[in-house]
Amino acid sequence: MEAKEYDPEFDPAAAAALESFGIKYLYPWQRLVIANILDSLDDRGEDKTPTKDSPSRLNQIVLLPTGAGKSLCFLIPALLLEGPTLIMYPLLALMSDQARRMTEGGMTPVVFRGQQSVQEREENFKLIENGAKVILANPEVLQSEELVTRLSKTGIAHIAIDEAHCVSEWGDSFRPAYLTLGKIIKELGVNKVTAFTATASPEVLARINEVLFDGEGHIVRSEADRPNIHYYLHYAAVKEKAVLYLAEKEEKPLLVFCGTRKRTEEMAYLLDEQMKMLHPEKKNCVKFYHAGLSREEKDKVEKWFHPHKDAIMAVTCAFGMGVDKKDIKTVIHLDVPATAEAFIQEAGRGGRDGSIAKSILVWSPEDSDKAAEAKPGSRSRVMGDFAQAESCRRQVLLDALGAEKAACAGCDICLGLKETAASDLTSALSFMKKYNKCYTKSQAAERLAGLAFEKSNFMDRSDCMELLNRLIKDGRIKKGKYLWKDRLIYSNLHCRSPDKHQNIPIT
Repeated sequence: MEAKEYDPEFDPAAAAALESFGIKYLYPWQRLVIANILDSLDDRGEDKTPTKDSPSRLNQIVLLPTGAGKSLCFLIPALLLEGPTLIMYPLLALMSDQARRMTEGGMTPVVFRGQQSVQEREENFKLIENGAKVILANPEVLQSEELVTRLSKTGIAHIAIDEAHCVSEWGDSFRPAYLTLGKIIKELGVNKVTAFTATASPEVLARINEVLFDGEGHIVRSEADRPNIHYYLHYAAVKEKAVLYLAEKEEKPLLVFCGTRKRTEEMAYLLDEQMKMLHPEKKNCVKFYHAGLSREEKDKVEKWFHPHKDAIMAVTCAFGMGVDKKDIKTVIHLDVPATAEAFIQEAGRGGRDGSIAKSILVWSPEDSDKAAEAKPGSRSRVMGDFAQAESCRRQVLLDALGAEKAACAGCDICLGLKETAASDLTSALSFMKKYNKCYTKSQAAERLAGLAFEKSNFMDRSDCMELLNRLIKDGRIKKGKYLWKDRLIYSNLHCRSPDKHQNIPIT
């Protein structure tokens, strides 16, 4: 049988994977999705067009974890189907990146984007007429009725919608074009449509199904868990300095996910300064990556990052779409993602080679305050539940995705490595207990910063002031009056932090 496995007549999908992509093995979930796309007629030649009584497998929503090879699920059928495949991507940068990769792989993709000239559009349609197998577009460019009408006459065999969770995450907010995709699919007259996403809660899944398939799509779900990703929580009141500590301690290559472009650049600067101070022999180990970079700048960073074993990158979620480095060992989340889906997308950049990778969420008292404002049971509350979990953090994520219970392959709680307090706050509180009524806030911040410098943990005066403000807010220290005017007084009361897992022992 081994000799026949890659015979085009015996196994065309495996043969195409090997010949075009050098892939020697297709996973069962990949084979199922590919078979669903290729199988438009049954053995008797009967049309499988969907009906209300029999939803078609041709309209499917595919949930595959990051690193499972979802792109092969639509690229292999694209090579085997008679007509072209239309692939929709959420970002222009991602479209450009994928077009470049396809071109390098010997395919000739056709890219439709905004502000193209008439001549560029005509050249695209000429490529389609000459047999181009792949058409790339985003929802916005397909708002052109003229373009959709012309595409409807090109015999598109299959539509693939990548990162389909954007239908829910963005369509109802700042990307309304996503909400028109169901209508566009009907206008294009294509009856094979596959929406791909790595993560989706039941609510997001239902929204995707509603917008794209009027609620009648067939759901193909693989195991949502990535056992080789181990989840940890690191408590810190001053999160940036906690990242510096973790970046020094944890295995590389390492990513730091930040919430904004500005934070990404600032974090990269701090990391670079630390590397220069501690490891002057290791040059050029830190860079940043976000959507504001030009395509040339992104290409340069990616080419630097892929072979680099000691690399540290501060990134936004723009890195999480379409950039594939398989040996990332550590993912640090500086800013808390808004949803479980976003968190898993970030964590999923690690361990794509199957090796163990750490996902470390840095959690502050301010994060606890924000989580407490979210409605219990809501999607926005999940990360708070993850941080405040009493048992398994992995199961919190699986529950949020509507997945089955699974034995934990690794999280700090199940491994007995759970932290119970923010160490920077604990140290500051111990200092204030020792020097009760000795210093004003300004003087205490100066002294704490000096001690921190001696310990080489990079805390400066402003960081220490932040710690003291938090201790005052939590009622653990207070400003004195009368004889002790403006001096900081250690509180004898056992004051409880808004996060029940950030109690600082008072001894």
